[in-house]
Amino acid sequence: MDEDVDDELFALLASTVTPLGLELVDVERRERVLRVVIDRPGGVDLDAVAEATAVVSAALDRHDPVPGRYTLEVSSPGVERPLRTPAHFARAVGETVSVRTVAGGEGERRVSGRLAEADDEGFVLEGDDVPGGRRRLRYDEVQRARTVFEWGTRRAGGAGVPRRGGPGRRGRGRNGDGARRGAADETGRMKVVRS
Repeated sequence: MDEDVDDELFALLASTVTPLGLELVDVERRERVLRVVIDRPGGVDLDAVAEATAVVSAALDRHDPVPGRYTLEVSSPGVERPLRTPAHFARAVGETVSVRTVAGGEGERRVSGRLAEADDEGFVLEGDDVPGGRRRLRYDEVQRARTVFEWGTRRAGGAGVPRRGGPGRRGRGRNGDGARRGAADETGRMKVVRS
């Protein structure tokens, strides 16, 4: 969660999207943009983003927690997802992650590896690129962490299989005749300008 977003706003938005079967992953406020990131097992399609945009916009209208004019963006976390909470790390066990630690800590500041385990205090990275092959980090040692997109094993016939995200994971936002549904931009984010 962004430092400029208070717990009350996060709780309001979480309670708004949870009844839709969605998880509020992150809320970020930058200048005149309020970015709301949602997800659910299996990912979100454009219809889920559009529905979440409508209920989030209505909740913001009722409670008006953000002063002034701003743009509301509602989107999925994307292929390379930020890891901010112990629950995010727990869901990413088995995936490749990139971590940047806070200055002044022990060891390399930037490290990438397979997320081997995660608990309430921290997590373990393993792999050839991890100094010593294995490193345990506490969450308070982490400045920034995210999953890393990798193409997986090959299928019979030689086609690459994405490990997460990639072509075919998310709905393309088109119906059978190719017409776009919803009001998403080229990145798939739904945008609503609020005043």
